[in-house]
Amino acid sequence: QVQLVESGGGLVQAGGSLRLSCAASGSTDSINTRAWFRQAPGKDREFVAATWSRSTVYADSVKGRFTISRDNAKNMVYLQMNDLKPEDTAVYSCAADPWVIPQRVAKLEEYRYWGQGTQVTVSS
Repeated sequence: QVQLVESGGGLVQAGGSLRLSCAASGSTDSINTRAWFRQAPGKDREFVAATWSRSTVYADSVKGRFTISRDNAKNMVYLQMNDLKPEDTAVYSCAADPWVIPQRVAKLEEYRYWGQGTQVTVSS
């Protein structure tokens, strides 16, 4: 089993930045694919970014503004969010799985482990 805990959410003005963190514990040696998803009020959960091996991929809506990174020694994954917009307001959740084929990293059903989420609110 793997446990995931997010932190770093909060309230920020449009144009500002936040850095989210996701700490993994438990059987972390089995984990390769890590990702961030988000869910805005009244909307479905959507893919934000993923990392596996030395690869990364981003949703078009965040490309150029968000950066996903990982520190395997600390079992951490980060999401640096810059130039935030009101439409980025959502609960951000991290996800992990031993392996997700690259073509499916944006599919939430591929991930076995999930955190509880952290709220990000961007004011205009």
